[in-house]
Amino acid sequence: MIDYISVFIFFFAVIDPIGTVPVFIAVTAAHDDRAKRKIAMIATLVAAGILVFFVVAGEVILTAMDIPLPAFQIAGGIILFLFAISMIFGESKPEQEVKLIKNVSETAIFPLAIPSIASPGAMLAAVLFTENAKYTIFEQFQVTVTLLVVLLVVLALMLGASFIHRIIGNSGASVISRVMGLILASVATANALEGIKLYFGL
Repeated sequence: MIDYISVFIFFFAVIDPIGTVPVFIAVTAAHDDRAKRKIAMIATLVAAGILVFFVVAGEVILTAMDIPLPAFQIAGGIILFLFAISMIFGESKPEQEVKLIKNVSETAIFPLAIPSIASPGAMLAAVLFTENAKYTIFEQFQVTVTLLVVLLVVLALMLGASFIHRIIGNSGASVISRVMGLILASVATANALEGIKLYFGL
């Protein structure tokens, strides 16, 4: 049995649903309400498809490339840590991804589905939380369900984006994004240390 709360918080941190709100508002500014709902649905479904693919095939790909999972866990922890550092000290998610809008035609796919929702950190997390040697099939199913619940939160926030943005503003979204970055940095460090422990048999 997985710890639903910790897995939920981890995916919430790497996906950062709150940070997606200003991105969604910016990319859909010229669309009517019906089009906005359609874009939100498409973006969520595409992101779900990508992340579930990594749940199912991520470890298979690593095995085919003869990459030991602890090595991937160490690398994933380092990458997640760097991703978290960029969330804390660099441009926040809303500021960074709104800049990607200028030359975008398929707004539901880019930058919404990728990289705003299905971020590199979320892809890595999907693989790390579904290791065959560490988690049973049922536990992997539980992780997938938890991931999909987080994506439902993302969808709900996008559908209520205008109302939420009026309450928190860009500054509020930026603060929340940085707090999520701090949580993610802690989890990333723990993952890297666990990978080192497994790799060297400590």
